[in-house]
Amino acid sequence: MKFRRRFIIFVAILQSVLFCVHFLLYETWTFSPFQGRTAAPAWLKLVLTTLSLTFVPASLLAFRYTNMAVRMFYRAAAVWAGLLSFFFIAAACCWIIFAVASVAELHPDFHRIMQLLFGLAALAGLVAIINASWTRVTRATVQLANLPAPWRGRKAALISDLHLGHVRNAGFLRRMIRKISREEPHAIFIAGDLYDGTAIDAARAAEPLNQLTAAPHGVYFVAGNHEQFRDDSKYLRAVAAAGVRVLNNEKIEVDGLQIAGIPYRNAWHPESFASVLRGIRLDRERASILLTHAPDHPEIAESQGISLQLSGHTHLGQFIPWSWIARRIYRQFAYGLSRIGNMQVFTSSGAGTWGPPMRLGSNPEIVVLQFE
Repeated sequence: MKFRRRFIIFVAILQSVLFCVHFLLYETWTFSPFQGRTAAPAWLKLVLTTLSLTFVPASLLAFRYTNMAVRMFYRAAAVWAGLLSFFFIAAACCWIIFAVASVAELHPDFHRIMQLLFGLAALAGLVAIINASWTRVTRATVQLANLPAPWRGRKAALISDLHLGHVRNAGFLRRMIRKISREEPHAIFIAGDLYDGTAIDAARAAEPLNQLTAAPHGVYFVAGNHEQFRDDSKYLRAVAAAGVRVLNNEKIEVDGLQIAGIPYRNAWHPESFASVLRGIRLDRERASILLTHAPDHPEIAESQGISLQLSGHTHLGQFIPWSWIARRIYRQFAYGLSRIGNMQVFTSSGAGTWGPPMRLGSNPEIVVLQFE
């Protein structure tokens, strides 16, 4: 009952914010402070009101149903939600220009400036959509102390945040697998959020994972927050049935290398994370890899003797302004290879997207790590 109440409050707040942002767009479009209010087309208010009521209902439907109509509705609403971020920035810039011009007693053509900024926002949205569909291969060399001799010179692929659901599905996963297979990695790590958490045939979506036969030392998966919105058992069963080793608060050894995996639910809270790591009983004298979805508490992993943590989750914000927020929250661990004490952390920006299928200021990627 408490969860339902919180969920209703969250939905109400989100919908209110969307109403306010669309109202700001309307006011910005129709208000020309130095020439008087600009006459707006009669349909503009109706269109913006309708658009403000798309993303929340589409998301709620996506969590319960999976069919062509819901997928198309969700995709359209998600694209508009992404464009809305760019239009909001454009509107904010318009009002900043107005404030500066007022102080300086200047009288530029506000409506012309607004049209230019809104046009740039639309162009940025188009570039972001195109960029989100272009997956790169990112390469990094990792030097680990006490790395077992058999692992020197080996490669591992890291992939995260595919978010299979209403925007991307098994076809997208097959394309990623083809790219990974061409790299011929010795091991493959999937750092959570393989699924988006929306309604989906989990087993069918995971079937392409059966094609990951080019990794002689295994394919490993940990659950992310999107798998664990609710009961994650159907996702874990689907991934395991596709031949992938699901790591659930445990450690295995492969040719002397310790590989541990902690799912998001157990790694999110500091005390739980530390407790699970202690229970895994890593040998601090040998190299180890920790697979966990988010780089939330790298200092805890470092204190337990982990050599290398592999994560995703941040998406590097996907696009401005969220990329700035991601860097603010996760600091140097928001993306790429970083170090804390004796431990290295590689955080991937992910291969897919959540919500808007857009990326600007971050790229979708598959990471190939070379061990030395």
